Amino acid sequence: MNQQLLIQIFQVVILIFLVIVHEVSHGLMAYRLGDNTAKDAGRLTLNPLKHLEFFGSFLVPLLFIMMGSPFILGWAKPVPFNPYNLKNPKRDMALIGAAGPISNFLLAILFGIIARLLMLIPAVASSAFGGTVIMLLSMIIFVSVLLGVFNLIPIPPFDGSRIVFAFLHGEAARFWMQLEQWGTLLVILLLFGGLMNFIYPVILFVYHLIAGPAAVL
Repeated sequence: MNQQLLIQIFQVVILIFLVIVHEVSHGLMAYRLGDNTAKDAGRLTLNPLKHLEFFGSFLVPLLFIMMGSPFILGWAKPVPFNPYNLKNPKRDMALIGAAGPISNFLLAILFGIIARLLMLIPAVASSAFGGTVIMLLSMIIFVSVLLGVFNLIPIPPFDGSRIVFAFLHGEAARFWMQLEQWGTLLVILLLFGGLMNFIYPVILFVYHLIAGPAAVL
């Protein structure tokens, strides 16, 4: 098994873990704001079987690998919530939406701190094993930033759309809600329609900002 394939497998494993954390964060925020829907559905767990779906969790990452993409994307089943259980639906939906990307950025920062500290230890930074560990931590940072930035795209079905929705009223709000039904199609068009050419530089900038000398991309 060549090194590139091992790296891709590791990226997929990390991606699956991070999208699960992402979705659980949505559910935990909803629960904190008074909605038990995710809890009652058994989605406030890190058990992969409760979150993964064939298309977003396996087929899409495989397509990215087959295309030779420098990054791999995917998603899990959205955590359900009931806006009627929220005290301030528009504001709370924005907070629920923001919880996912925030969890990704916090994990990126956490692993960034660990990677930077390890690089300050000469015996670790100069060893083959230490270099491998730092590289793996750097990949975790990259995938975390990738998910965080990507999900902040301000159009449905991404989390950024829920933040935008909090500021919309009347016809604009109704139109925004109707776009949700085209979510899967919009994701496919964005992924393979060249949008990442504009977003990727932002992802790399944030990644280098967090990873610092541990950055490998």
